[in-house]
Amino acid sequence: MTVPVPVAGPLEAFFMDRLLRERHVSPHTVAAYRDTFRLLLGFVQQRLKKAPSVLTVTDLDAPVIGTFLDHLERGRNNTARTRNARLAAIHSFFRYLALRAPEHAAVIQRVLAMPSKRYARRPIDFLTRAEMEALLAVPDRTAWAGRRDHALLLLALQTGLRVSELIGLRCEDVVLGPGAHVRCRGKGRKERCTPLRRDAVATVCLWLRERRGHPEDPLLPTTRGGPMSRDAVEHLLTKYAAMAQQRCPSLRKKRISPHVLRHSTAMDLLQRGIDRSVIALWLGHESVETTQMYLDANLALKEKALARTAPLPIDRTRYRPDDRLMAFLKSL
Repeated sequence: MTVPVPVAGPLEAFFMDRLLRERHVSPHTVAAYRDTFRLLLGFVQQRLKKAPSVLTVTDLDAPVIGTFLDHLERGRNNTARTRNARLAAIHSFFRYLALRAPEHAAVIQRVLAMPSKRYARRPIDFLTRAEMEALLAVPDRTAWAGRRDHALLLLALQTGLRVSELIGLRCEDVVLGPGAHVRCRGKGRKERCTPLRRDAVATVCLWLRERRGHPEDPLLPTTRGGPMSRDAVEHLLTKYAAMAQQRCPSLRKKRISPHVLRHSTAMDLLQRGIDRSVIALWLGHESVETTQMYLDANLALKEKALARTAPLPIDRTRYRPDDRLMAFLKSL
């Protein structure tokens, strides 16, 4: 008879040994995996009336995992993409568990066989040039916070940095002078440099003089001097987007997030004729194919392609209704 293996020990080892020591994953990955298992264990606790510390591998079988994933979509209103991200974290743990608890291979295999959910991909949201200019004009640059926010928005729209990369910038990551650029560490711990235009150089230069921070200090700090959080950036964007609607009414139809600013950068580059491979390098994409979504969403490029086509030679004839008797016979 197989003795049930508690989940607590392998799960702690998964975080400490596999994720942190062996794979050396980023804090963002650890946080995402942590949230997944906090939700899962809390759900199973309510369902089985057992404390998470005494749960066993057999308590986390495929039917329970499937019910949990359904709960994410129906109870928490999560999207299919979020559901798939949670399932990916669970799969990662169960692959590790297969080495620690081979006696539960059947349970583990059934969980690993659970597929990701397919979903409809809608066109990405992005800002037009006029909408970007309206957003940049909103911060009150007579105040310290307004000048910081203006620098943040300009850097986000010009560099296309992810929000984690943006709030992680330090003063020493900005290189001014000839070949001005910012350095950042993105997904997969890949470091990249993104060039700055003259307007961004001037804005950041003035901000650094006012900032007067040490090289290791955050480039865009809070009023207390610490790094800004993701929630703080999203709150600022929501506030400034609502204010910018007065100047640019088309913003009322769009929900602006930090990632929408990143998409806006890519679309602006694409509309200016920049090659997809350069855009992939600019944004730090793993593959050039990732930039395909910008081509799919760019209606202006499709309209230009349509303008180059010629209409088909179709003869125009006058419509004549069918004979009444023939119409009756056709309807049978």
